[in-house]
Amino acid sequence: MSYLRIGDLSKRTQVNNETLRFYETKGLLEEPSRSDAGYRLYNESVVTRVNFIVRAKKLGFSLKEIMELLSLRVDRQDSTCGDVKAVAEKKLEDIEEKIFELNRMKTALDRITLACCGGEESAVHCTILNALEV
Repeated sequence: MSYLRIGDLSKRTQVNNETLRFYETKGLLEEPSRSDAGYRLYNESVVTRVNFIVRAKKLGFSLKEIMELLSLRVDRQDSTCGDVKAVAEKKLEDIEEKIFELNRMKTALDRITLACCGGEESAVHCTILNALEV
């Protein structure tokens, strides 16, 4: 069996060494075996796992949620598609809430920005600063 050192894993997954070590401390990656010289030695399956983590992060999953997905992935025989879908649907709800909140913030900022003349006058009577003080 061939092993990858952390630098090789980093190149294969395009994830820097510090992030790989961080994933290890958070339990997303199992602690690798070590060479006689103390180098971390990862097996090939870790490449797939790191890529899974990266893809999940790009979809907005937190490390806690990724840990749950990894657990479901490992226990595929005992997990259902419904279990996995429930995690994804919860993430969709979270994203919808964030979008709603961002739209609310945008509307409020649009309103106070439009009320500001934006001129060269002193900011003593600036409508933006006044709105933020209330």
